[in-house]
Amino acid sequence: MMRQYELVERVQKYKPDANEALLNKAYVYAMQKHGKQKRASGDPYISHPLEVAAILTEMHLDESTIAVALLHDTIEDTTATRAEIDELFGEDIGRLVEGLTKLKRLDLVSKKAKQAENLRKLLLAISDDVRVLLVKLADRLHNMRTLEHMRDDKRARISEETMEIYAPLAGRMGMQDMREELEDLSFRYMNPEAYETVTKRLAELSARNENLITKIEDELRDLLIANGLQNAAVKGRQKKPYSVFRKMQSKSLSFEQLSDVYGFRLIVDDIPACYRALGIVHTRWRVVPGRFKDYISTPKQNDYRSIHTTIVGPSRQRIELQIRTRRMHEIAEYGIAAHSLYKDGETGEGGELLSKESNAYSWLRHTIEALAEGDSPEEFLEHTKLELFQDQVFCFTPKGKLIALPRGATPIDFAYAVHTNIGDTTVGAKINGRIMPLVTRLSNGDEVEIIRSGVQVPPAAWEEIVVTGKARAAIRRATRMAIRKQYAGLGHRILERTFERAGKEFSRDILKPALFRLGQKEVEDAIAAVGRGELSSLDVLKAVFPDFKDERTTIKPAADQGWFNMPTASGMMFRLPGGEKTAAKPAGEAGGPEPLPIRGLASNLEVRFSPSGAVPGDRIVGIMEEGTGITIYPIQASALQKFDDQPERWIDVRWDLDEANKSRFAARLVINALNEPGTLAKVAQTIARLDINIRVLTMGRVATDFSELQLEVEVWDLRQLNQLLAQLKELDCISTVKRLYD
Repeated sequence: MMRQYELVERVQKYKPDANEALLNKAYVYAMQKHGKQKRASGDPYISHPLEVAAILTEMHLDESTIAVALLHDTIEDTTATRAEIDELFGEDIGRLVEGLTKLKRLDLVSKKAKQAENLRKLLLAISDDVRVLLVKLADRLHNMRTLEHMRDDKRARISEETMEIYAPLAGRMGMQDMREELEDLSFRYMNPEAYETVTKRLAELSARNENLITKIEDELRDLLIANGLQNAAVKGRQKKPYSVFRKMQSKSLSFEQLSDVYGFRLIVDDIPACYRALGIVHTRWRVVPGRFKDYISTPKQNDYRSIHTTIVGPSRQRIELQIRTRRMHEIAEYGIAAHSLYKDGETGEGGELLSKESNAYSWLRHTIEALAEGDSPEEFLEHTKLELFQDQVFCFTPKGKLIALPRGATPIDFAYAVHTNIGDTTVGAKINGRIMPLVTRLSNGDEVEIIRSGVQVPPAAWEEIVVTGKARAAIRRATRMAIRKQYAGLGHRILERTFERAGKEFSRDILKPALFRLGQKEVEDAIAAVGRGELSSLDVLKAVFPDFKDERTTIKPAADQGWFNMPTASGMMFRLPGGEKTAAKPAGEAGGPEPLPIRGLASNLEVRFSPSGAVPGDRIVGIMEEGTGITIYPIQASALQKFDDQPERWIDVRWDLDEANKSRFAARLVINALNEPGTLAKVAQTIARLDINIRVLTMGRVATDFSELQLEVEVWDLRQLNQLLAQLKELDCISTVKRLYD
């Protein structure tokens, strides 16, 4: 176990003026609070925060962050409080420790929403101060290093969680060394057989090629020095087990087919020396075609910069080379921890002042913005995981701005990456000067120009095209807003009519005091809920005017067959014709129709159904017809569009689903079926098995091999009708089946 004095010495090596008293104080406080607590390994618990702090010293972090590492479990696992830490160590350290305390373990075996909420808390804490991430990753790394002491089930869960969340997050923050170690440790417990096999084969390869790495290092170094790069350093290594396994899986290769198991880093003084080194190496050894990438001129989104090339080098081995400066190497190893976020005033190789916020941290902030755009925690989790794992493509705006996107991104993703409003109004795109379909997959170096329209609303189908979480969330939000606007228009007309019948005047302002009672946040939400049928207009009326008396209307059968009387709010009766072919009455027995429960009718008028019919469970609307009474339409009927500009004719009606239904109702279907013997019998048998009656059937040929069947069936309710549609679709003789609303 590391000792406290060793930790202080580590910090003082890279920061001689470090506050030693703060580190000692944090250690003593943590040791006292954790007391006799033990880890699963049997070691004193204090060994864990000490090792976490030691990992952070490798990143040369300041003493405040090291103190946070020593204290990070005190509030969660001991009697320590935030107020006590604030008083002893200051509010800055107290805030960071509390931020870490709020982070619960991400439990992959729990409900997905819980995992998503925990990830949400993690990213929100990180967005406030990136040091939370650094401590959390170091904490996870030490836990993974000591995972053998845990039960098998916990090892599997923690390893999966690390592979899915923490390793890719470390990668997106540019911390590649930490990512590789987290992946290897997770791989060891997630797939122990594969891990053992790959590790054994790598050991055998290393034994066969003993001293090969040293030999190649020496030859490369001598070559660079001989050509004027006196300070060049060369570091070689054999690739890690998980990196090898992933390549074997992704490219369907055996271990023997792998040709680039070795990688070498050429580290030079400045950017011009990088390109000189590249020319020297390419002049000496053959280049493998298609294996060159320049991440210096086009850095990765996590600030990674380097030149990648693969050559057939000494001993005719295929080897990967990464050429970079010392500053680039530091960022490649430690990522955001090596950035000037904590090193004010530092300059880059070209003398330029380094940015105060890294691209990696900028990506994190953009991800946090998506928190407010997703439909649910599960969607946020899906989007974040997707973007954590995706490789990147780099595209440009016409003005030369670089936009980094996940591989497989489309111009729609590009538009939303530039700005949400640009994405919402996109109608087309030019890629490299040519108009291309919006489904085109973008490639590295593409210049993308977005064509916009001020009246465009993003189609819901775009959600299946895009790959970025930001684009998906924005499309869903825009679709919801468009639907809400549509339903709000309907709801507004229904409320106007309901308030008018009650002798009241409707306005949006009158709803504001009643929003709490209605369970809605905004006036527009309440109005849209009425339009969708989720909220009764009468309930809204009673919420606004609590003294209003709720008057319900129920359709009941008359004594004479073919008609039934309907009581109104005034107590009068009117007659509803029952012999309509279009299901103007429920399909009952010979003695007359059963009760038909409907709420919301309060006029002494005749009532009939539209030709499309309606069944209990449908969202229905009443339209006042001049001289004929009220016609009931299902909300999907396109015939309703002709009444959009006549709000005074709309009546809010609903099925009273609390009443027992003893009647059948007519619905119309159209079926496209194979024109072969037995088709009609299969359709009829399916309908009969569900206790559904065929009222009308017409059949005609629409093509050589297909016929169209139009049926009017009698069902109890929407659930039974949907069950019929589902079973008809499963028949091998059926091409399409759908319900007709007009």
